[in-house]
Amino acid sequence: MLAYLIRRLFAVIVMLLIVMLVTFGIFFLIPKWTGVDVASMYVGKQADKAAIEGVREKLGLADPIFVQLFEFVRGILVGRDYTGGGDTIHCSAPCFGYSFRTEQAVWPTLEDRFPVTLSLAVGAAIIWLIFGIAAGVISALKRGTLWDRVAMGIALGGVSLPIYFTGLLSLAIFSYGLGWVDGEFVEFSESPTAWFGGLLLPWITLAFLHGAMYARMTRATMLEVMGEDYIRTARAKGLTEPVVIGKHAMRSTMTPILTLLGIDLGALMGGAILTETTFGIPGLGQAVLKAISDRDLPLILGVVLITSAAVIIANLIVDILYAVIDPRVRLG
Repeated sequence: MLAYLIRRLFAVIVMLLIVMLVTFGIFFLIPKWTGVDVASMYVGKQADKAAIEGVREKLGLADPIFVQLFEFVRGILVGRDYTGGGDTIHCSAPCFGYSFRTEQAVWPTLEDRFPVTLSLAVGAAIIWLIFGIAAGVISALKRGTLWDRVAMGIALGGVSLPIYFTGLLSLAIFSYGLGWVDGEFVEFSESPTAWFGGLLLPWITLAFLHGAMYARMTRATMLEVMGEDYIRTARAKGLTEPVVIGKHAMRSTMTPILTLLGIDLGALMGGAILTETTFGIPGLGQAVLKAISDRDLPLILGVVLITSAAVIIANLIVDILYAVIDPRVRLG
C-alpha cells in the first residue's frame, strides 16, 4: 500500500508541474505567438500606453521565455516581486498572479472564495451520493416495479432540466412562496443556522442534477453485477441478501461511482458558476464570471490553476479509495 501511495503522489507532483506549464503557455505563450500584446491583456479593457508598458516591465514580458516561466513557477512556490515604474509590488506565496486592475494579489480573493465553493460542493456531494446511490440500488433490486419507473423518471428529469431552471423554481416555491428556507447566503462565522439555511436550496438543486446521474449509473452497474457468478456463489453459500448486496455487490458498484465523483467534485471546486450565480453565492464561480466580464486575466489564471489542482487532488483521493475497495488496484 505504501509503494502504491508513493507512486500516486509522484504522479500528482508531475501532473501539477504539467498543469503549471500548460497554464503558462495558454496565458503567456500562445497570445505572444498569435501576435497579441500580452501586457494589454492584463490591464483591463481601458488602459493607456504608459499603463501597458508598466505592466510589461513588472511582468518581465521582455525577458526570455524560459526566464518568464521560471518566475511564474517560482512565484507560485515562494512568491515574487513585480518591479517597474519606480515601485515594487510583493506577491506572497502562493502567488497566483497580481491583478493590476483591482491592484491586489489574486490569492487572497481565492482564499476568501474557495471555502464557500468547497462547502457548496461537499454539501451537495453528500446529498447526491446518499440519495442517488440509494435510489439506484433500490431501483435495481425492484427492477420493473412502479418504484423503478418513478425513480428513473425523476432521474431523467434531473439530468434533463438545466440547473438555472430548477434553482429559480426552488427559490420561487420554497423561499419566496412558502418561506421555508432563507435564500440568502450568510457566512458560517456569522450564524451557522443561517449559513445552513442559505445553502440548503443550492445543495438540493445541485444534488438533484448530479444525483440523477448517480442513480442511473448505480442502477445500471448494480443490474450487471447482480448477474455475476460470484454473486450467485455467495447466495448459494447461504449468505443473507443484505450481506450479498452490501459486502459483495456494492464493492464492485462503487468503482465507476468513485470515478465519476472524482471528476464532478474536482470540477465543482472551481466554482459551480450557474448555481452560485442563481443563488447569489460569493464563490469562485461568481468571481470568475465577473473576472471574465472585466477581462481580469490574473484572477481567471488563478481560478484555472486552483481548479486544476482540485481535480488532481480529488482524483488522488479517488485512487486511494480504489485501493481500499479493491486491493488488486495496488498492483497496477
